Amino acid sequence: MKRYLTVLFVGAALAGSVPVGAEAQEHHSNTQTKRYYDQNARDYHEWNQNENRVYHQYAKANLKKDRAFAKINSKQKQEYFKWRHNHPDDQDKR
Repeated sequence: MKRYLTVLFVGAALAGSVPVGAEAQEHHSNTQTKRYYDQNARDYHEWNQNENRVYHQYAKANLKKDRAFAKINSKQKQEYFKWRHNHPDDQDKR
């Protein structure tokens, strides 16, 4: 009987920890940002929701094909970085 109770308690403890672990992992992956190196300015651009929004505004305003930033080539990324340095966030909020 003691063996069954031990198995039951250990099983319950393991089953209870799985959803918490999955939530923590999901939260971590959502808050992670990717960094892209700007060769011309020699700095990094942190890719987050704001930067993604600004990039899509840039693509639309400059008649670029609206694709995911990670999928465009390095020349196109450098064009965006050059534009981005001339359009800081305070101007984007108008």
